[in-house]
Amino acid sequence: MPELIAIPYTLVEDQKRESGTITRLPLSIGRLPENDIVLAHPYVSRRHAEIVRDGSTFYIVDIGSRHGTFWNGQRVSGRNALHIGDTLAFGTLDGPLLQFGVSDATSTSTIREIIEQLPSIGSSSTALEKLRWFFEAARKLTGDGGIEQILAALLETTLQLTQVERGYVFLRDQEQEWKLAMGRDSNGEQLFSDATVSHGAIREALKTAKEFIVTDTLSAERQTESIVAQNIRSVICIPLRSLRRTPQGSEAEILGLLYLDSRLKPGVLSKVDNDLLRAIATDAAALIENTQLVLAEEHARHYREELNIAARIQTNIMAARLPSFSFATVAARSVPCREIGGDFFLAVGNDACLSVAVADIAGKGISAAILACTMQGMIYAQLISGQPLDTIAAAVNRYICEKDIGRYATMSILRLHSSGRLEYINCGHIPPFVCSGAAASRLAEANLPVGMIENTNFHAAETHLQPGSRVLIVTDGVTEAHPGDGDFFGEDRVAHAALGCSSLDEIFAEVEQHCRSNENDDDCTILEVRFKG
Repeated sequence: MPELIAIPYTLVEDQKRESGTITRLPLSIGRLPENDIVLAHPYVSRRHAEIVRDGSTFYIVDIGSRHGTFWNGQRVSGRNALHIGDTLAFGTLDGPLLQFGVSDATSTSTIREIIEQLPSIGSSSTALEKLRWFFEAARKLTGDGGIEQILAALLETTLQLTQVERGYVFLRDQEQEWKLAMGRDSNGEQLFSDATVSHGAIREALKTAKEFIVTDTLSAERQTESIVAQNIRSVICIPLRSLRRTPQGSEAEILGLLYLDSRLKPGVLSKVDNDLLRAIATDAAALIENTQLVLAEEHARHYREELNIAARIQTNIMAARLPSFSFATVAARSVPCREIGGDFFLAVGNDACLSVAVADIAGKGISAAILACTMQGMIYAQLISGQPLDTIAAAVNRYICEKDIGRYATMSILRLHSSGRLEYINCGHIPPFVCSGAAASRLAEANLPVGMIENTNFHAAETHLQPGSRVLIVTDGVTEAHPGDGDFFGEDRVAHAALGCSSLDEIFAEVEQHCRSNENDDDCTILEVRFKG
């Protein structure tokens, strides 16, 4: 194998940027502390991805992460070859970003290339002035600041170089429409309107993704209607291209456009001027892109903070101490697969009767969690008021169907009386397990899930529990937990665990042991009721 050459990278996570070097392979990436690059993002798996080398080519390999690895915006399937400037995102496109082969110290390669060419110009005062100008331009562009500072420095330096009268930068807005981001004249005054620029030249530069440069429109063949209409003598349009590599055959993304023009006199650009202009535009594009990545990461961080707040609220709601009863005990635990989950449980009652409910909202994420909270409040209020179980199911079903939210839910509700009489209604949920002595049976009466078909009739059922009996309700995140090979934990293992484990922690431990290091794909919830008699 060829000798490993240290490859730089830049990592952007939680508004922090840090540079590193790949000095050994494979390079492991994930949440576990033993990884070479440790990422704390909740959508990053314990062992998420690796960077490997085959011959002289580096590859990014996703090693079975739950939420995926993204190479230049495309989800990795198998492995993708890496090139200098490629961007990798882990868990989500808004997650931690790694720029391969790029560090903060080496992100201005185009500037260095131009500097190497400048000595060949000669020792004339013009060349020396341009060299001094170039270093000053580079200093301004690479100084601290946001997008506005970068654009101001870009316009100031390019106006100084080209000696034109006006300069503008156009960027895309949130609707992906091109909008004026900043304008300056040669005196440094701000320009707020782009009504008198050559929109034809701008359209051509954006359409062809190539420079549009006309230094004297009076003698040029290349004119547009707007150039003539606005009496423009010289115009320069340079697309600001992304430095990230794209899939083979596709054009690099255009991040913005630099527009310069004069209406009083023609422009004069030498080859060195052209090279300097392109170099400054290239580095400005790189800085704009890096700043946008940092801003995107900051927004993602704020989003994750909001999710964490929602997760704490949801956890506190279900973690509130469950009520105690003289004739029975209730225990429950829920483990979401994301920050916030679509499962919930609740328990209410008094010394004469207790009621418990477990529900599983179809789907995952925020929308499932919102519906879960709404359903939890509805069911709680109706259980407190003593409504019949079939009436509760019908009300929840009607609410979801009328709102037309494109979701449904499975749920199981039990009402246990101190005499041992057990009412239950099961709506598309895994039938509850009843353990009595050394035998486990099921509460088999079933209905459709709530929220699927409006005006569905629901039916409750009854049975009788013997003292010492244990009823267990689980969601499909438990029965469908697997180690990655499709071997689900299954209902038989749940029944075996219900008979052999004395606590919910022991049952969860058996599920985790079965899954080994594979992470759950769904929320896992277990609730138990023990009838003391």
